[in-house]
Amino acid sequence: MLIYGKQPVYYALEHHRDRLKTLYLAKEIDKKEYSMLMKMGFEVKRIPENAAQSMVKGGNHQGYIAEISALVPYASPFLKRCDFVVVLSSITDVGNIGSLVRSAYALGVEALVICGIKEPNMEPIIRTSSGAALDLPFVIIHNIHDVMHELKQSGFTLYGAMAEGTDVREMSFAPKRALILGNEGEGLSGRVQKGLDYGVSIPMSHNFNSLNVGVAGAILMERMR
Repeated sequence: MLIYGKQPVYYALEHHRDRLKTLYLAKEIDKKEYSMLMKMGFEVKRIPENAAQSMVKGGNHQGYIAEISALVPYASPFLKRCDFVVVLSSITDVGNIGSLVRSAYALGVEALVICGIKEPNMEPIIRTSSGAALDLPFVIIHNIHDVMHELKQSGFTLYGAMAEGTDVREMSFAPKRALILGNEGEGLSGRVQKGLDYGVSIPMSHNFNSLNVGVAGAILMERMR
């Protein structure tokens, strides 16, 4: 799989060098930096700009593209070992998923569950998470109700983001907890809401009632950690 952009590539260089197969450079870089890269044990290739654009399908590569080994999802039994997980219910925008991965990793979430997408495109998720997706364990389970049942059986208390929920500032949270976030347009379905232990909300000022799911998720994770 390919990742690109200086920050994600350098994150992989610093933390997951063993994953790198080939580094492609589509820009002139400092001689000292080039010498350092050549000594890291993987292949370094210089390529023209048009080849780089073709590789990343027009994305903003900033001159750095890396081929790395594919990410492998964790099996669902891993969740039993966690105390704090985040579940994404049919969130499809990779920018939002990447943002949530980045926040989750920074705020102490131990695993991310992706639901409603059979095969999430991990390449842009790695990029938009600034590399955090390389480190945060993730599980893919298509059916959100299967996830909720499994978490309940493992002793988790389920909290869901919803407009009619309790003010998150007024809540205390169970030691073993899961935050469930709904998709960008419709939020959590009625059936999912009925399966929650608690609904949580973020009170807002100025009669404004809409936050991007990536932002809302980060606020809730911070309150819950």
